[in-house]
Amino acid sequence: MSEPALEGLIDALRRLPGVGVKSAQRMAYHLLQHDRDGARRLAGALTDAMVRMQHCSRCHTFTQSEVCDTCLDGRRDARQLCVVESPADQAALERSGSYKGLYFVLLGRLNPLQGVGPGEIGVDQLLARVDDGAVEEVILATSFTAEGEVTAQALAVALKVRGIKVTRLSRGVPAGGELEYVDLGTLAYAMGDRR
Repeated sequence: MSEPALEGLIDALRRLPGVGVKSAQRMAYHLLQHDRDGARRLAGALTDAMVRMQHCSRCHTFTQSEVCDTCLDGRRDARQLCVVESPADQAALERSGSYKGLYFVLLGRLNPLQGVGPGEIGVDQLLARVDDGAVEEVILATSFTAEGEVTAQALAVALKVRGIKVTRLSRGVPAGGELEYVDLGTLAYAMGDRR
C-alpha cells in the first residue's frame, strides 16, 4: 500500500545530489519514525532559507541582503576577482583562508549539450564587472572537469581581449597523496606543470 505523503517525502529527498531511492527511503523512515523533531527543524530551516536567501546582486553567492558581506568588506583586495562555479565552491575557498580578494559565482558551467551557454551562467555580468576598471586579475577556479575546462578557456579568451590578467588554479598531486592512487590525468598535468 502506497502512502502519497510518504512517497512525496521520498521523492523530495531524492532531489538531493547523490541520494538514490534507497537512501531517500532510509532518510524518510528515520525522520518519521525516530526524529520527528529533527524533521520539523529541517522543514522549518528549508522554508526559512527559501524565503530569506537570495543571490548577491554583485557576485551571485547566497546572502540574506542585496549585497553579501564579502562584497561589502573593504579589507578585500578589489583588484583580484576569483571566478567559481557555485556558492559551495566559494565557501570552500573561504574556508582555506588562502584568498583575500573578491568573487564572482557563475552559478554553473558551460555545457552546450545540455543547452547551458554563456547567458545561463552570467558571462555578460562577469565581463561588465571586470570592465569597471578595478579588477586587474581574474583567477579562474572552475572545476577540472571537461565542462569546467571549457568554461575556463572561454572566459580566459574573453577576459584577455579586455587586457585583464587571467590565471588558473593549479592542479596536481595533493599534499600527503600517494602517487599510486592519483588519477593519471592529474599525474600527467603535475608532471607537465612541474616547478
